[in-house]
Amino acid sequence: MGQSFAIGYLVFLLKGAIWTVGLSLIALFFGGILALAVALCRISSQKGLRLITAIYIQIIQGTPVLVLIFLIYFGLPSLGWSISPLLAASISLSVYVSAYLGESWRSSIQSVPRAQWEAAECLALSRTQRMVKVILPQAVKIATPPTVGFMVQIIKNTSLASIVGFIELVRAGQIINNTIFQPFFIYLLIAALYFAMCYPLSILSRKLEMRAGEKSYA
Repeated sequence: MGQSFAIGYLVFLLKGAIWTVGLSLIALFFGGILALAVALCRISSQKGLRLITAIYIQIIQGTPVLVLIFLIYFGLPSLGWSISPLLAASISLSVYVSAYLGESWRSSIQSVPRAQWEAAECLALSRTQRMVKVILPQAVKIATPPTVGFMVQIIKNTSLASIVGFIELVRAGQIINNTIFQPFFIYLLIAALYFAMCYPLSILSRKLEMRAGEKSYA
């Protein structure tokens, strides 16, 4: 018979939830930097660069995140590079984010009305200046709602880091369950914590989409 659920276990779960949020932010930050590079390469005037990034996106989007984690966590040590569970999860999720957000942001950049591109050209700005001063500020507004919505997927995918021993929310729950063996209650609590983290982002994403739609019709 398992032990009773103590307040200390709840604290341990909450610490796991904090690591879940932390890992999500790491993936969003570094993945976002890579995603911007991918998006800009996808609209580059150089055909070879566009092709390489297109292949990169297809490969990453066609590979499960769990396989990426295994490839980095178990694959790199076989090449002589020791790596921690946190670093393996961070790299894997950042790569995953870069492919999906890169394509999303590419679409957002190209969604900027053609008249804005032409107006920027008329100002005799360089391509970099046109992108930084005119196009990207407008693309950010278009990209914000789907990016916020995608954060929900990042949070949920951090649970895969538990496979390699990183103690985020799911792994914390597994450790507690191995002690008190109350799987239904523990995983129900974990689901509630995920819902508490993800639902506000879903609501925010929908509100931002509605606001963007209202402005476009104004």
